[in-house]
Amino acid sequence: MATLLPRSAAVARRRLLLRRLLPLLCLGPGRGSSRALPAALVRRGGLVGGRWVDTAAAFPVQDPASGEELCRISDCGAAEARAAVRAAHEAGTAWGRLPAKERSVRLRRWYELMMENKEDLARIITAENGKPLKEAQSEIVYSASFLEWFAEEACRIYGDVIPASAKNRRLLVLKQPVGVAAIITPWNFPSAMITRKVGAALAAGCTVVVKPAEDTPLSALALGELANQAGIPAGVYNVIPCSRQQTAAVGEVLCTDPLVSKISFTGSTATGKILLKQAAGTVKRVSMELGGHAPFIVFDSANVDHAVAGALASKYRNSGQTCVCTNRFLVQKGIHDEFVEKFAKAIEKELHVGNGFDAKTTQGPLINEKAVEKVEKHIMDAVSQGASVVTGGKRHSFGKNFFEPTLLSNVTTKMLCTQEETFGPLAPVIKFETEVEAVAIANAANVGLAGYFYSQDPAQIWRVAEQLEVGMVGVNEGIISSVECPFGGIKQSGLGREGSKYGIDEYLEIKYVCFGGL
Repeated sequence: MATLLPRSAAVARRRLLLRRLLPLLCLGPGRGSSRALPAALVRRGGLVGGRWVDTAAAFPVQDPASGEELCRISDCGAAEARAAVRAAHEAGTAWGRLPAKERSVRLRRWYELMMENKEDLARIITAENGKPLKEAQSEIVYSASFLEWFAEEACRIYGDVIPASAKNRRLLVLKQPVGVAAIITPWNFPSAMITRKVGAALAAGCTVVVKPAEDTPLSALALGELANQAGIPAGVYNVIPCSRQQTAAVGEVLCTDPLVSKISFTGSTATGKILLKQAAGTVKRVSMELGGHAPFIVFDSANVDHAVAGALASKYRNSGQTCVCTNRFLVQKGIHDEFVEKFAKAIEKELHVGNGFDAKTTQGPLINEKAVEKVEKHIMDAVSQGASVVTGGKRHSFGKNFFEPTLLSNVTTKMLCTQEETFGPLAPVIKFETEVEAVAIANAANVGLAGYFYSQDPAQIWRVAEQLEVGMVGVNEGIISSVECPFGGIKQSGLGREGSKYGIDEYLEIKYVCFGGL
């Protein structure tokens, strides 16, 4: 035994040294340059019960702009997921019983650390997601704002006193944390989609297990490092990164473990339906922010220049890879040609394809080649049925994951691009004649997340805003997301709302107390 101890100690020291050096080996595009990932925030293990957990297997995180490997991350599986759930459950009682003011202070400190590290956090997003650095910086500010907002909402979880019908009773309503929440997030907003859920959950007194997208785990792990620094107790915020191969097993644990009381998911409608089925076995609370197919209607009364500016922002942010991006443009006959002409000129003048770290870039890569292939498929289908390519229409020479911002005219509702979400830089334009026709086309989808329209007719604005079958409407506005407003959809776009004063209710149970014998 005596001979084994020094060897064990040496192994332990080597592992500790390796753990310290690994973050330094995670470099972004331009190895050793200003594009290198910030070592202070890069973590490669899962976060379980306040500890960084390594696994025998690891999976690569790639730069979508170049295809180069940025880093290798611990490939957590079902065992690590169950351990994270137990850690969250064990931490839940103490966290839920903390005075709301104390939870608020910890969340506020987390927000402050995000803002202090916003440049480094943005660089991580651009490296693993590809979006332009300016967009990444905006996402970090947006992401941090949810921690700030819910730090304040933590102190505003009010119950009720109900007038009793009997003299000897007092009737009370309490609001209490639902328990452990499993948070499953997408790659397109790798920071904001986490804080929008986690901020509300922690403010309510819940603990969380985060399963980030396999394409973008570095942002979730960086948030974990800052959570530790902010004094968020061990087990309150856990992260289980995993490869695509492990995703189904990890997701099943999170959806079926009886210690998990709540599932919050952002992603495709198809995946959401699978998670709903799995969560039904233990009747968990669920929030689902699922696929969109947003219409953008431009009526004859619209200010065309304003509509073009709104269209550019709504369609091409994050290269068209957002759930509220416009997917179908409906333009009234009287201004159709003018709109298409001005929209094409704006695309060619304002949008610049390139690496997200280049200052002039407004359009980064798509997340992977599969995403590019879907855009190509939609364009080929539309052109084969008579659509015209006004601008763009093909892969960009910058790299295999880059695609030209594309505008199609002569589009009909029979084409794939008007029937399913593209999730890429493709803008199909449908010409319509009447308001009734436009609303009918817009509402024909089985999803209803966001919708936009431009008009200067007050009566028409009220009619259309009320008739559009979506959860969020932008009137003469192309960007609608805001921390203080409820985010969510109807139909097959999901369940529940995030952000705003309503977001915290998704993580609270209502308890009625009848106090009798008085």
